[in-house]
Amino acid sequence: MMQWERLLSTQRLGMENVPPRPDDRTEFQRDYDRLIFSAPFRRLQNKTQVFPLPDTIFVHNRLTHSLEVSSVGRSLGNDVSRLLLQRHPQLHSNHLSELGSIVSAACLAHDMGNPPFGHSGEKAIGTFFSEGKGQWLRDAVCSETRDSLTPQQWEDLIHFEGNANAFRLLTHHFKGRRPGGFVMTYSTLASIVKYPFTSDMAGHKAKFGFFREDQANFELIASALGIKKLDESGTSCRYVRYPLVYLVEAADDICYEIMDIEDAFRLKILTEEETKSLLLDFFEGEQRRHVEARLQTVADLNEQIVYLRSVAINCLEGECVRVFVDNEERILAGDFQGALIEHISEVPRRAYQRCEQVSYKKIYRSKHVIDVEMAGFKVITELLDLMTQAVTHSDRAYSRLLINRVSSQYDILAPTLYGRLMAVLDYISGMTDVYALDLYRRINGMTCN
Repeated sequence: MMQWERLLSTQRLGMENVPPRPDDRTEFQRDYDRLIFSAPFRRLQNKTQVFPLPDTIFVHNRLTHSLEVSSVGRSLGNDVSRLLLQRHPQLHSNHLSELGSIVSAACLAHDMGNPPFGHSGEKAIGTFFSEGKGQWLRDAVCSETRDSLTPQQWEDLIHFEGNANAFRLLTHHFKGRRPGGFVMTYSTLASIVKYPFTSDMAGHKAKFGFFREDQANFELIASALGIKKLDESGTSCRYVRYPLVYLVEAADDICYEIMDIEDAFRLKILTEEETKSLLLDFFEGEQRRHVEARLQTVADLNEQIVYLRSVAINCLEGECVRVFVDNEERILAGDFQGALIEHISEVPRRAYQRCEQVSYKKIYRSKHVIDVEMAGFKVITELLDLMTQAVTHSDRAYSRLLINRVSSQYDILAPTLYGRLMAVLDYISGMTDVYALDLYRRINGMTCN
């Protein structure tokens, strides 16, 4: 059984022997501030969330999505904290009152590892190695040479995962950076690892929490926090989820689904009637009549959708808080299965599932989204092809030109093949949509400016 006293720690990765400095802010508030002022977080402004970024209508990008998830995450953490302190008043001095700060900081960071062009960017990277031009690198697996890859390292490449990349971005010792990367608290870092296992233990979903190169950092954090280890096989490992991951995931689930419905309405993918029906279905009986009555006091159509969106989010937030608190013991034991949103009451669960179905049918398969996915595949695939050729044939003239374009923080000429390929992924996944497209055009002679 995991214990809150141990799970909530202000210890910082890379500064384990440095005592916390006096500050009016708590250590977890400092995590939040460190993230929000960082360059990787600012770059989320030009990264696609779901829809391409139009000039005339506001839709969410990765930055606005992360800020909204952080806001919902703070509410989830604060409400859970209040209820758990009523149950465990003796834990007030053990940071349990700061769950809102920890979860909100982790929510800010949860998408920082995502590449350009939304989820299609992740897919483009993985399929480049598994079924695209990068397949030739499979020959290096277990070749027992200086430029070889282990089977586990190959799994990292063919199942590239934005969640694992976020953990890497925050913890990896990039050249010129201090050890510990962002030097975040152990608790904040553990809260973003949604899939706490290595890539070769991911199963059919092919999602995992940390790359092979970053495994030692996670194991250090897990050991310090007392996160329960499920199994270990050779150099592979699997842990139970850190409890606050459930709240970060819930905040993301709530915002992702509900805000996509609002964006789809603004882009005229969903009609007024469809949108109102989807959002009103979270309520029934007297509660629904109350929402409908309040809706009549708002004249502007867009503001009506905003109101319905807000009460739907509030409904889901309260439901997820209840599920977490009711299942505290199972969560601490590592026995809780699935996401919090899967265990909410029947009426909001049916409404949420209907939103998922409509989103898949009308939003994620819409022309707007498919167009950006196709463009993203093309851009990322070509950049990957050029950069992997460059780092595997660095003696070529064109390779040297490409390598000289890469920031010195990326170890693009690392002594191992895996190290060089990871540096390529660090470089490309850190790009914004605009930068990746501009580089693609320049390389293809479409602009000389």
